[in-house]
Amino acid sequence: MVRISEDLIRRRAEHNNGEIFSLEEVSLHQQDIERIEHIDKWCRDLKILYLQNNLIPKIENVGRLKKLEYLNLALNNIEVIENLEGCESLQKLDLTVNFVGKLSSVESLKQNLHLRELYLVGNPCTEFHGYRQYVLACLPQLQWLDGKEIGRGERIQALQELDAVRRLVLEQEADYIEKREEQKRSGLKETTEKQEDPQINQLLSENQNGTHQNPESSSKAHTDAEDKEKEFWEKPCPFTPESRLEAHRHLEDKRRAKEKERFDFSLTEDENNCMLLDLHVYRHMDTSLLDVDVQPTYVRVTVKGKVFQLVLPAEVKPDSSTAQRSQTTGHLLLILPLAHGEIKPKKPTARPTSVTSKQNTKKETRPVPGRELLEVDPGLAGSLANIVPKGKESSHKPLQLSQPHQHCGVEERPVSKDFVDDPEVPPLM
Repeated sequence: MVRISEDLIRRRAEHNNGEIFSLEEVSLHQQDIERIEHIDKWCRDLKILYLQNNLIPKIENVGRLKKLEYLNLALNNIEVIENLEGCESLQKLDLTVNFVGKLSSVESLKQNLHLRELYLVGNPCTEFHGYRQYVLACLPQLQWLDGKEIGRGERIQALQELDAVRRLVLEQEADYIEKREEQKRSGLKETTEKQEDPQINQLLSENQNGTHQNPESSSKAHTDAEDKEKEFWEKPCPFTPESRLEAHRHLEDKRRAKEKERFDFSLTEDENNCMLLDLHVYRHMDTSLLDVDVQPTYVRVTVKGKVFQLVLPAEVKPDSSTAQRSQTTGHLLLILPLAHGEIKPKKPTARPTSVTSKQNTKKETRPVPGRELLEVDPGLAGSLANIVPKGKESSHKPLQLSQPHQHCGVEERPVSKDFVDDPEVPPLM
């Protein structure tokens, strides 16, 4: 049973940044919900509520939604229209394909003065003689019924014939209620018989455990299960809330059985530097139905179309690996020799910086900063001191522009005594 939880509503309120107190629209359709709860406390400002295609049997816990304008409950198991008097702003109600057989329950909608549209298509009550006239006469505020606009003349005629139509509707309603009680008793009896059937219980037990006594019984059980499945879907039955619930639970049982068909395994390491993968497969399963694929970092085993895949904690040698099958238990044992221990991610290495001289070679690895400094061998300190000859020091002062001569626009600079004119160098312009 799926319950309406705060987490479910928050996940459906992504368009409102996950906030539920100010939520105005929420869609909870196709969630297999079996009861309406908590919404009237958590979402007081709700205007549009989608609950179609669930398993809801009763309208409840929506009376506090004073701002609710549209309620969609199509494709549920509702049999009576009730508990909507508090929805003062309700304008549209969709009950398509439910099990409303008590047509007189529509009179509870008289308090919803703003109700304009009502959908009851696919409900047993729509087959009653006088159905439309009765609804029009009981709900004068309606403008559309089952997608068809209500005319003024049609409403006047329905009001005139209301007494006769009401008696006819109540008679058909009583017959339907008696028929429903018989359906409930019949459905309960069939459910009890299925639960007490030893053959069905044995098949269910074998399917859940995945074990059979021998290959012949396994094949026979598989055939019986297919026959039962075919019989379940082809057997005619009345369309009732019970049959709808039964179909839903049948599908749920199949889904759970598939989830249980998982393989147990154990992964260990022996003293020979090998990993041992013990996969628990069926004892009587033919080995031809097994397919093993060993890769350096993972193992994949296909068992009768079902895939088992496991990521290994250390790298192995696929070419040296072996597979064995136990004759007593049927388990599959994979012996996987380790390649070179545990797999570890490579750490990023810094760029090496080296300074080489004639005397020695020094290499140092350090992270590369934004500015690199040159390191000099201490043995070269004496030779580096003589790079600049003594007596040739000059003070490096900033150049100053002298005032040009007034008789011409060209500034003349004094020529240095050490200046040597190189003919290969072009003059400066």
